[in-house]
Amino acid sequence: MKLRLRLALTVAAVSVPMVAGLGYVQHSLRQRNQVEVLEASTLARMQAGERERCEAQPEAWRSWRGGPPRPEPGPGAPDRPPRPEGPGGPRSAGGPGFVTHFAYDGRLESRNPHAPVLPESVRREALEGRTSVVRRTAMRGESQLDVLVRMPWAEGPCAFVLARRLEPRGPPLGGMPPPEVLAIPFLAVLAMVVALGPMVRRVRQLTSEVRASASSRYVAPVQVRGDDEVAELARAFQEARAEIQHQLSQQEAREQALRDFLSNTTHDVMTPLTVLQGHLSTLQQRLRQGEALEPAVVGDAMGEAHYIASLVHNLAAAARLEAGAPRAEFAAVDLNAVIARVLGRHQPIARQQRIALERGVPEAAVWVDGDVTLIEQAVSNIVFNGIHHGREDGHVAVVLEHSREKRFRLRVIDDGPGIPEAERARLMERRFRGNAARTRGLSGQGLGLHITQHVAQVHGWALTLAASEYGGLEVVLEGLSST
Repeated sequence: MKLRLRLALTVAAVSVPMVAGLGYVQHSLRQRNQVEVLEASTLARMQAGERERCEAQPEAWRSWRGGPPRPEPGPGAPDRPPRPEGPGGPRSAGGPGFVTHFAYDGRLESRNPHAPVLPESVRREALEGRTSVVRRTAMRGESQLDVLVRMPWAEGPCAFVLARRLEPRGPPLGGMPPPEVLAIPFLAVLAMVVALGPMVRRVRQLTSEVRASASSRYVAPVQVRGDDEVAELARAFQEARAEIQHQLSQQEAREQALRDFLSNTTHDVMTPLTVLQGHLSTLQQRLRQGEALEPAVVGDAMGEAHYIASLVHNLAAAARLEAGAPRAEFAAVDLNAVIARVLGRHQPIARQQRIALERGVPEAAVWVDGDVTLIEQAVSNIVFNGIHHGREDGHVAVVLEHSREKRFRLRVIDDGPGIPEAERARLMERRFRGNAARTRGLSGQGLGLHITQHVAQVHGWALTLAASEYGGLEVVLEGLSST
């Protein structure tokens, strides 16, 4: 169901009981007004001279207003005179609108034999001190209104006066409401339909723009017009659209990072894996022939396996950092423990290549706030570079310093071949590999120091490269500590 039709039906459903209520109120007010007018006119009539005539001849006194009375019934006749035969005007022969008065004394007894006998309920209410008592009776197409009025004087045969009025009997609520009341629901529906026109058009336009935005993968914006509820709805969709675009961009970044990770892994791992397979095949043949294993072949195989493991870790870290999700999970990290784990992981390959790993750390643990996985990968990359770019019988030293100003300084120093200053400035670029690296015969994406620099930026640390005093390279990570 259309919005305009639904609201119009709602207005109509509300207007019908409203009109009925207005009709009921009108009917009640009209009845009350009839009673008040009848009571006031009766009291004024008696005070204007009818009291004297009533008290002079109480047996025959009977006052009427609106035309000559109906024929008086005889004693014992019904309460209401019989309706005269034949046509008559609205005020002739005691017709509708005719008012008759009857007098009663303080005990509610009338000396006029034609006066109606008062019902017990009316007598009881009047004797209890009521100023007036009202009673309505429906009769054959007419409605009879009786108002028993207490006079200001309490004695004499005219202490109470009964005013009786006959009117045509109408519908249950006293007739149809005036035309202006009946027009209320129709005018309300018409006004609602006209007023809803612009709003319905705006809702339809907003619906069209939302569908167009969805078809364009939420690139097309939605126009915000005005400052009402429809504009608020458009503004809310704009906010939702921005959030959806953000989520879509993150998803695309993650998907792209996954594709790059798979591509890089396939390309970079296959070369050292092929070399490792060749070394293992050579070792297998020597074992079958009962020949002694060559330490150089075993060392080369270990080096390739170590390189593959480091490469896979770097690719995973690069995918995580460059996709932007999940974010770094910060917690308290013990740098002393991180250094111990990294050196333990690289010790076998360093020993095989006759490179001594040394460390110098404070006795007390140095704590920082950061992501332990990323920090460990960054330190591992620096140590890995020192080992694979070092020289035989060389050294790689990891030194951790801590100052009173709550700053730490982690230095990785090697005595391998030096790197020219022009190349040192580019070592942290992705895919750049210096001459010293190429002399080792290693292929790859050059992710190590690039990832380390990214980790340093995430944690607000500084990463610097400089020539060491021993001829090789010195890589320094420094920043704030939490202890």
